[in-house]
Amino acid sequence: MAKLHIRKNDTVVVLSGEDKGKTGKVLKVLVEKERAIVEGVNIVSKSSKPSAKNPQGGIIKQEAPIHISNLSLIDPKSGKPTRVSIKHEGKNVIRIAKKSGEEIK
Repeated sequence: MAKLHIRKNDTVVVLSGEDKGKTGKVLKVLVEKERAIVEGVNIVSKSSKPSAKNPQGGIIKQEAPIHISNLSLIDPKSGKPTRVSIKHEGKNVIRIAKKSGEEIK
């Protein structure tokens, strides 16, 4: 399984699909499925039964996972989508934005 270029709390832009062009923060990365859940992107309606947490039940809007290949990191300097290069310093892995050459925190 390959390493993923996206991590939790990264700001990403959607490259294709219904939500193309939208930006958001990564809430969760599903490594085995190579998918990520992005805030405000790929919203689906899910019906839920009444429970202690949600006594009313009904239809809930929530984010669904989107494939990593449809996401691109935002360059910290320019604010535009960028590809990522990976640099190894000992045991540390550093991600570098291809457009500006800046380190991605």
